[in-house]
Amino acid sequence: MAGAATLAVKSPEAFRTISEVAVMLNVPQHVLRFWETRFAHIRPIKRAGGRRFYRPEDVDLLRGIRLLLYFEGYTIKGVQKILREKGVRHTAALGREDAKKNSVHAAPDSPPEMPPCEDADEFDALATLAHVRDAAAESLAGDDTAGPPAPDDTDRRASLESLLAELLALKSRLAAARKAAVA
Repeated sequence: MAGAATLAVKSPEAFRTISEVAVMLNVPQHVLRFWETRFAHIRPIKRAGGRRFYRPEDVDLLRGIRLLLYFEGYTIKGVQKILREKGVRHTAALGREDAKKNSVHAAPDSPPEMPPCEDADEFDALATLAHVRDAAAESLAGDDTAGPPAPDDTDRRASLESLLAELLALKSRLAAARKAAVA
């Protein structure tokens, strides 16, 4: 991938294109453009033709937003509230911490794969669905050597499986609604 090769050559202080940031954060470019519409604090420099260039602090903020949405389970409104109450510096600091943590360890966690969507509510629902799916899978993955699960673990597993079934049904409904909207 050309974007990944470019990232290795550029200085950490260099401005990044939207394609480079998308590779860095492992999110589609349309998600970055969508976030610009939802978070007023994301203001890349736009050159002729609307080409976006992100400063290092923009990338930190985006990484913090990504962390909160994809891995901490916040909705867009929840992240907007954090930005209002704790400020951009707090969210950007979360992004920097996440970058340091992931550069020290193996490859960074990749976010749930998100289908393209136009509607903000649909995007929130899909982000929540992906987060809950991953949390349920993580919770259900256990140590096989631990022996039979305790009764409360069995109840928790049943509850999580039920929740996962409901979320998968929601995903199907969203896909059907998207097809109907296109038709």
